Parts: sequence; structure tokens; C-alpha cells
Amino acid sequence: MRHPRLPPPYPPPPERSAELRRRFGEEARSERPDLSALCLLIGAEADGSLDEAGIDAAQVELDALAGRLPFRPGGPRAWAEAVCGLLGERLGFHGTPADYQRLESSLLHEVLRRRRGLPILLSVVWLEAARRAGAPVYGVALPGHFVVGFGPEPDQVLVDPFDGGRVLTGADAELLVAGATGAPLEPSMLVPAEPLEVVQRILNNIRAWAAARPERSDVALRAVELSLLLPSHPARLRYERGQLLVQRGEFVAGAAELDAYAHLIEVVDEPAALRVRRQAETARAMLN
Repeated sequence: MRHPRLPPPYPPPPERSAELRRRFGEEARSERPDLSALCLLIGAEADGSLDEAGIDAAQVELDALAGRLPFRPGGPRAWAEAVCGLLGERLGFHGTPADYQRLESSLLHEVLRRRRGLPILLSVVWLEAARRAGAPVYGVALPGHFVVGFGPEPDQVLVDPFDGGRVLTGADAELLVAGATGAPLEPSMLVPAEPLEVVQRILNNIRAWAAARPERSDVALRAVELSLLLPSHPARLRYERGQLLVQRGEFVAGAAELDAYAHLIEVVDEPAALRVRRQAETARAMLN
């Protein structure tokens, strides 16, 4: 339902949403999950104006970007420079601090249209265009900042799509991690991120955006429910879903979800389970 005082994007109708979620769950459980397909299904669930033609057009755009890259330019650095020369320099894909304030910055179809977005969505554009062109490319989930890697160790080259594709030195990567966590860069932080890790991080970003905007609890709920469709997800998402349902006035459904979460955790944390059950009782009492 569209709220007259809320700006777009508006969610799809229930039947469309159910179909998108079915496809998202199937893709997430497939043997080789398709990152761009999952991102576009997230986009369609958040933005009801993204229809099947729009999803197809976004995939065609990624194919077209790949087609503009040179054929086998060389090693990892040559690939990094070629991709960044196209996407960052010629086409102007980049990010700014203001992009963190926009939901569209987490939606792949909007990032392709605006050529602006969060680090992880810009990285998805880099990854999908370069992968289609045959590059040895992968995502790198640094704490607090997502980047793209080309080639294996010890020839790994890191680039920052948020900064237009700037090639990062080891010191640059250390500064990014230190700025986000205060901790040193560890070799384990540089391993390739799996597609479902990327998708979960995107959904986490959407939840964080919505959490700062209580009037957009609809966006938060949809992100939580998509996260619950991933094969591996934190149990606490059940608690978050219950809280959101109660917040939105769906007291019976919210209380049932809180009870289900309490049942999950009571073996390891009985006092916490008791607190959650009390919250469920409070939610049910709101019906009176």
C-alpha cells in the first residue's frame, strides 16, 4: 500500500512480491547463485516500478558494459585499469557521502541508471561487467567498506569503485580497515566474498537505512524477510521480524514470531527467551 506522505520507491503488490520472493529463494539455494539476479530481485521487491522488462534491461546493460571492455588486456593490474578506465573514468560510476542517505544507492537497477551508489553496489557493477568479460575478479568484504579484487595472491590488485575505481595500495587498504574498525588489516579480510555474503551485506545495508527512518518499517520488514530466505542467516532475524510486525500493528503475527524466536534460543539462553515471551504477551495485549 502506498503511503501518501512517503516518497517512492513503493513496493510491488502482494502477488508480485510473492513471486519475487519465490524466485529469490530458489536462486539463493541454487548450486551457483547469480549475484546480479539476486540483486535485481531485491530491487524489484523494494521498487514496484521495476518490472520484468526492467530486470531484463539491467542484465542487458551489464552485458553491454562487458562488451566495451578490451579482450584479455593482460594480468590483474591490466584488467583493473581497463575496468576502471571504462566504468570509473569514461562512464563516471562513483559514490559520495550523500549516497548513503538514499535507498536507491542499494538497488542495482538504480545504480546502473544513476551511476551512483554505495560501495558494495558499485562493486557489483564492477564484478558483473568484468566477470562477463572474463576477468579474474571477485568482491572483497573489508570491514566497513566493500572493494573489488583482481587476480590471486600474491598478484592481487584491489580497486575502490566508490572512489571511481582507484587502485589501492596495501597502505590504502590498511587505512580503510583502520578507519572502520581501528584494527589492523588481516590477510583473512582479503579473501573473495561469496555471492550470498554480498547479498546478505546488501540487505543489512537496507535494514540499516530503514532503521534510521521508522516511517519506512515496510522497507526494513521486506529486507528482513528476504534475508530469512537465504540458506544461512542469523536466528536473531526472527526476533527483528517480530518486532517490526508489532511496530506495524500486526500484533498477532508479531507475537507468534517472537514466540518462535524464544523457542529457538531457550536452550542456550533461558532468561532471554523469557524476556522475549513477555514481549510477545505485551504485543497480544495491544489487541484489547
